[in-house]
Amino acid sequence: MKTPFHLHPLLLICTSLAGCGGGGGSSPATPTQASPASAASAPADAAPASSPSGTSVAGTSTSVPQSTTPNVQPITVSTAPGLTRNMLTTSVTVCQPGTGHCATIDNIQVDTGSHGLRILASALPASLPLAAVATVATVASGSGIAGECAVFGGGYAWGSVRSADVRMAGQLAASLPIQLIADSALPNVPTDCAGSGPAMLTVNSLRANGILGVGLFAADCGSGCVNAALPRWYYSCDAGGACLASAQALAQQVTNPVSRFALDNNGVVIDLPAIADGGAASVSGSMIFGIGTQANNTLGSAAVIKANQQTGYVRTTSAGQTYSQSYVDSGSNGLFFASTQFPQCGYWYCPSSTQTASAAMMGIDGASSTVSVAVGNSRALFASSNNAFNNLAGIASNSFGWGLPFFFGRRVYTAIASRVTSAGPGPFYAF
Repeated sequence: MKTPFHLHPLLLICTSLAGCGGGGGSSPATPTQASPASAASAPADAAPASSPSGTSVAGTSTSVPQSTTPNVQPITVSTAPGLTRNMLTTSVTVCQPGTGHCATIDNIQVDTGSHGLRILASALPASLPLAAVATVATVASGSGIAGECAVFGGGYAWGSVRSADVRMAGQLAASLPIQLIADSALPNVPTDCAGSGPAMLTVNSLRANGILGVGLFAADCGSGCVNAALPRWYYSCDAGGACLASAQALAQQVTNPVSRFALDNNGVVIDLPAIADGGAASVSGSMIFGIGTQANNTLGSAAVIKANQQTGYVRTTSAGQTYSQSYVDSGSNGLFFASTQFPQCGYWYCPSSTQTASAAMMGIDGASSTVSVAVGNSRALFASSNNAFNNLAGIASNSFGWGLPFFFGRRVYTAIASRVTSAGPGPFYAF
């Protein structure tokens, strides 16, 4: 088994025609069941990231509990910090567990490439303190607080693990472990975490107020962190702020909120409208909770691409090359792949006019679906005043990232591992 590390969907920032730099949003991954994400300040290749749900569903049952609970969460792409393009966001309501004492936090990135809710401490009102979650070590000692290092391709997010009721679209994830990034209760970043890259501890560096990870797995680390104190994951921190790596029980790991809903808890559908090749100033759409649980989230004729149950990866073949590390990720602001067909401008492709390429996404069962990929002139796109693009593409060598441009004009399903759906248990993507 490789030493686990966290990933962060590729979110490159262009503030001028020529200048691109790193940073962006998403969340950690895991040792045993890594879910994908992408790379970073300069596009690095994707590597595994997330983890198992902890609740397994037997066999290939397709009997899905039906729900009449409201399940549609508004999502949008509009202006984001640092002139970040293709930043998909929503609002999340966070409450002290079991109370009506709540705050709604705007500009939370929606990320199908990660798992769990992470919010900047600066975005949470001081009048809404959240109880600390303990680690295995702090439970044994009777004091202390759990810290977590979320390492992304563009840097790291350090913070505490706190308990909150999370509410979206009439749904409740009660007493959910979340990460509070840059929590003043844990001012000292562990050396191995700080050595992971630039700090992503502010709105300007994170490019959002937080990250909502609604990917293929429920827990962000899984059994690997249950069984061992892994570096750059969970930490046991004492009252003085000193932190040591620690194991973390599954129930106390940062968790995909959707997996903790009473119903509509087997995945999400991202539904965004089609946009013109020149882009759009803003785009509004829906994140629909559940797959096959209500009339508005049925799979219909969607192609189902089953992901690896350990890594979350699918395969993509394009231009004669097969990428075994391929992922579908709303937290990546472009499509990322290797090509000699298109001229390059920095980290991005920039053909003189919009071009097309063909790519086939394939599941572990051999089922595949071929998609036509549009590639625009990145310089022209970044020079416009638009914020949403369906043809923004960048460079990666050993992975293929189906980032946010893939989501425009189609319904994209992300099914959580082991959860029952009408197409069998996750993990899978469908579109």
